[in-house]
Amino acid sequence: MEALAVRLSGLDSYAEGAIRVVAFYDTLMRRRVDLPALARASAGLAECVAGFRLHGTGRVVRVAPDGGQVSAPPPAASSTAPITLDEEEVGTVWLERPGPPNPLDDVLLDRLALAAAAVVERYGPAPTTMADPALVELAISSDGDEAGRARALRLLGFAADQPVRAVAVRSRLPLDRIGALACPARPVKAATVGDVGVVLAAAVDPARFPADVRAGIGAAGSPDRSWRQARTALRFTTAREPVVRHEDLGALALLADVPRAAARANTDVAAVARVAAHPEDLATLDAYCATGSLRRAADLLHLHHSSVARRIDQIGKALGLDLTNPTALLRATLALTTWRLLDD
Repeated sequence: MEALAVRLSGLDSYAEGAIRVVAFYDTLMRRRVDLPALARASAGLAECVAGFRLHGTGRVVRVAPDGGQVSAPPPAASSTAPITLDEEEVGTVWLERPGPPNPLDDVLLDRLALAAAAVVERYGPAPTTMADPALVELAISSDGDEAGRARALRLLGFAADQPVRAVAVRSRLPLDRIGALACPARPVKAATVGDVGVVLAAAVDPARFPADVRAGIGAAGSPDRSWRQARTALRFTTAREPVVRHEDLGALALLADVPRAAARANTDVAAVARVAAHPEDLATLDAYCATGSLRRAADLLHLHHSSVARRIDQIGKALGLDLTNPTALLRATLALTTWRLLDD
């Protein structure tokens, strides 16, 4: 290891030091080191704790300058750099220098991040969130055979006995960002299939989806069934409820199977369609159906409850329903939900 016997503190000038740091990592890569060895060499070079984290697996390694693993809670990193592969951030490297940063720390971290990306790509499994759309489509297709689906899931990085959830997504945000946020530190793959984003993951946290994302989440299990459920759940999303889990729909999911022609011909649905021509009335009806209370609807709409009461009275007349009656309110809620499904 003589060729690696170098320390930042022993380098005289910035230019000389930068050249020697680059040569140091070139030597490491020629030796085809793994990630722990890369972290140990970097800690020795920097003379402080060096660490890395892979977003896809949650794996964290922190190594002291003497090569030992560090288990104590980490302090704030003195400097960090992203590990980037195929234009996607797949991890982070950092230094935990207790004193002021060394002028060469940025050079070291840049080369460490590049080396870590090369190691991750070499030893896999594929760490990027974005996947081959053909493999994802094969995994979620209801027309494929089980052997083909199992092979596709294996190539995507999912274990044979691992339940998979499918998520149907509509958003302008990149799918890899959505997948990384909603499925942290877990196997996750994403691709666009047709006009819908697909995210496959072992586990999904509905609370972690970014704003302005519409997402339907299927149940864990067979990805083809989960995908059908996810597509159905996506149809039930609204601005007020942008993320919907299929298992939370219960009997409401049956509305997705109502033929469109029959839904349009229903008198309640047709009446809601006329109300929907007025955005304020639609928002009021939605809030009242969601809460069942004039005061809670007024809170959602930031209006006085008496103003909401007048609106609900007028909307009820347009629908031909007394919305203070529980049965009429149920009819309005079902009609509003069915009308929304027609717009998908």
